[in-house]
Amino acid sequence: MALFSNKIRNFGSIIQWVLVLALIAAAYFIGTLTAKVQLLQKGTTAPTTQTGQQAPTVTLDTIKGLFGKNIIKFGDANKKLLLVEVVDPSCPFCHIAAGKDPELNATSGAQFKLVSQGGTYVAPVEEFKKLVDSGKASFAYIYDPGHGNGEMGQKALYCAFEKGKFWEAHDLIMSEKGYEIQNGYDVTNTPTTGVVVKNDKTKSQDLANFLASAVDPAFMKSCLDSGKYDARLGTDTQLAMSLGVSGTPGFFVNTTNFAGAYSFTDMKPAVDAALK
Repeated sequence: MALFSNKIRNFGSIIQWVLVLALIAAAYFIGTLTAKVQLLQKGTTAPTTQTGQQAPTVTLDTIKGLFGKNIIKFGDANKKLLLVEVVDPSCPFCHIAAGKDPELNATSGAQFKLVSQGGTYVAPVEEFKKLVDSGKASFAYIYDPGHGNGEMGQKALYCAFEKGKFWEAHDLIMSEKGYEIQNGYDVTNTPTTGVVVKNDKTKSQDLANFLASAVDPAFMKSCLDSGKYDARLGTDTQLAMSLGVSGTPGFFVNTTNFAGAYSFTDMKPAVDAALK
């Protein structure tokens, strides 16, 4: 009988330990889930560089210096308002911020639903372009591999910029179809049945065909095949790191950093202050 009682006590101890371990695992899961939700609400992707390091100080001279570098840029350092986007054209939050992929905005949470869809989100990149076109701002566009599938898409944008067709190509790359071509799946994570390019250099003709309404496809294919912009991916990434950007998209309004797919309404006070 005593032996039976000891077995019961031992079995009870095992149950207690199992329950303790289950509670620990549940707490970890809840903590991880909470962090992911907070990350989504903020509108950033996961960091692409090591965290825990002190971010570099970004001064106005630092931002002005970008406009003297060999990057995609519009305007010069003499404007009162200097705008910067650090971007991976394959990343979902970059598409959200561009405002050309309403399907993705609509399925990514109420905070990202566009005004045109009955929501409150104002895509910042569209507003940046308006400010540049009106002569009020200069704009720098810097690549960083925040999502990992945008190498060919970014090189296509370098090629398009060379021909003065950046925005035309940009709007296609940042569309829902552009998202699918770069990533191989749609906004619901369903694998696409169409062309998939990702970072495959052998798919240059497919990408050129997709961008044909923006840039002559013969030029685009030749430009992509030449490899002339391969090294630019690395120099852009180093530049993004020097600004302390650890995820995409990352924005600067002069020296004010907005790390994530913020609505332009959140940026407007900094814009207005710069234009005074």
